[in-house]
Amino acid sequence: MSSSPEQSPLGKSSAYADQYDATLLFPIPRETKRKEIGVDDKAPPFFGADLWTAYEVSWLNAKGKPQVALAHFTIPCESPNIVESKSFKLYLNSFNNSRFTSVEEVRDAIRADVSEAVWRGSDAPRTIGLKLVLAEGFETERMGELSGLLLDRLDIECDQYTPDPSLLTANHDEAPVSEELVSHLLKSNCLVTGQPDWGSVQISYSGAQIDQAGLLQYIVSFRNHNEFHEQCVERIFMDIWARCKPIKLSVYARYTRRGGLDINPLRTSHPQALPKNLRNARQ
Repeated sequence: MSSSPEQSPLGKSSAYADQYDATLLFPIPRETKRKEIGVDDKAPPFFGADLWTAYEVSWLNAKGKPQVALAHFTIPCESPNIVESKSFKLYLNSFNNSRFTSVEEVRDAIRADVSEAVWRGSDAPRTIGLKLVLAEGFETERMGELSGLLLDRLDIECDQYTPDPSLLTANHDEAPVSEELVSHLLKSNCLVTGQPDWGSVQISYSGAQIDQAGLLQYIVSFRNHNEFHEQCVERIFMDIWARCKPIKLSVYARYTRRGGLDINPLRTSHPQALPKNLRNARQ
């Protein structure tokens, strides 16, 4: 069965199901877009995960009383599929008027359904990470900005608004450096609808020093580019990896929420702990 973005619920009028329905989840293979940027989907040059937060999760308890929660998802980047975000929203909405006997029943259903969708077609399916935060735990949720030197301070000229890797250069004639750089000027557009996606990006690397002005111009060059969040981050990683040849590289983006969901992909050349899933001011 084909699962191309064009066949997803995106950009189409959709009835909101209010009874639990796992079939609403629409997986899209990562492989097609990865081939475009030269990634062998069987052996990608990066590790990482997609950190999702759902702010609109609700269901009915056994007595019919509404319950609310936040949901934090950790979806490994080695899973063969992403889940199209509108279908994810429709799926979560299907819990709204469905009764469950316990929080654990809700958690188990969501974990099983999303795991099946993102690992569909895999010979070795695994389980996603899921944390449900109930109302009494809302006060423990924290905010935080990405750390690093702000690239946006640079007074540069920009005239390229589709991705241009030629803007990326590094000085290989001097000693290697380690830097953490941040920009809030990342903007791309939904692959299907063309609606804007706004994000902040953190680039951490060790190796030949990357020209900061060129890097900022490169980030800005995504402004009119149509791709999903996960695909943009992988494109950024691969372009820097190929053009600047760092020893180590991590690219982490936090996108503003749409439809009660935010998506925050991390791609790194080396195994490392996942960042704390802290929403920033724009999320």
